[in-house]
Amino acid sequence: MFSSKVARAALAGIGVSLLLTGCERPPVDADQIGYRGTGMEQVVNPRTEAKLVSLNQAPTALPPAEPGGPLAKDVYKNVQVLGNLTVNEFNRLMVAMTAWVSPEQGCAYCHNVANFAEDGLYTKIVARRMTQMTQTINGKWQSHVGNTGVTCYTCHRGQNLPTQRWFTEPDAKIAGRLLGDDAGQNRAGVEATANSSLPYDPYTSFLLQDKEIRMAGTTALPTGNRQSIKQTEWTYALMMHMSDGLGVNCTYCHNTRAMHDWSQSPPQRVTAWYGIRMVREVNNEYIAGLAPIHPPNRLGPTGDISKVNCATCHQGVNKPLYGAQMLASHPELAGGSGGSLASALVKK
Repeated sequence: MFSSKVARAALAGIGVSLLLTGCERPPVDADQIGYRGTGMEQVVNPRTEAKLVSLNQAPTALPPAEPGGPLAKDVYKNVQVLGNLTVNEFNRLMVAMTAWVSPEQGCAYCHNVANFAEDGLYTKIVARRMTQMTQTINGKWQSHVGNTGVTCYTCHRGQNLPTQRWFTEPDAKIAGRLLGDDAGQNRAGVEATANSSLPYDPYTSFLLQDKEIRMAGTTALPTGNRQSIKQTEWTYALMMHMSDGLGVNCTYCHNTRAMHDWSQSPPQRVTAWYGIRMVREVNNEYIAGLAPIHPPNRLGPTGDISKVNCATCHQGVNKPLYGAQMLASHPELAGGSGGSLASALVKK
């Protein structure tokens, strides 16, 4: 009898433990962000919030460059981007970029220090293209980034590669899984969808390709409505990523009384709409095309280059670096035509 009581107690303890694994350890606070009765609340945990604050501090800006002087393109060789900056402005930005991306390797991460004009290192070509990308984001996509803007640090945070990045997942059949094709979902421990059983690669469909993001049809059954439950699950997977990547609830962009209705949604939903399209353009126009010049160890299982998603910039907070005014210290990144990949690959 004693052993059976012990067994029952042990099973009960295990059951309680499993139940609590789905709960977040207190304290948990809720801030009302919408009309009462709609459930529009932002749930925050001060314990985890403190960690996010420490991870999202903007770097100290360098002193402004001395005004005047010759242009960089007239002094240095092979300046394909930023040539219209003065030498002082150009060098200030190079020092900042080194701290943002390669504080340990220094200039040697992108340059042959015996010949700075040489394009022998692929990282220099990538940096050139990423500079064009940053200028395009700041100039073209103010509908998402506003006047706050971004710099290399917004994504890199002092590392060669951003912490949050993604590769296209290989097909389940190609991967040779024991159970065969998993239909792109039901995989345990997938951070992309907050450890849910939803499709584990929403990025390729929505942040590289432009498949429709929708969970309800615009017409009634039986004709015209092609939004299946499976399609809805893919949309939910992307929404889970966005919620987790920004550290917000669904109510940050949606009114719970009418999730689909744009007229009843907060302004953030429009900002997010532009953000999705911005990320899609960045991945297609500025990042994917650089895969051929990358070494194999920087490529994913399908041979693609790592790309960006919402979490790359946001890293758990609704505004990257809590809305720090990045362009105020680096107006030279405020805008530009962006150029072409071919121009970034030019070697002299």
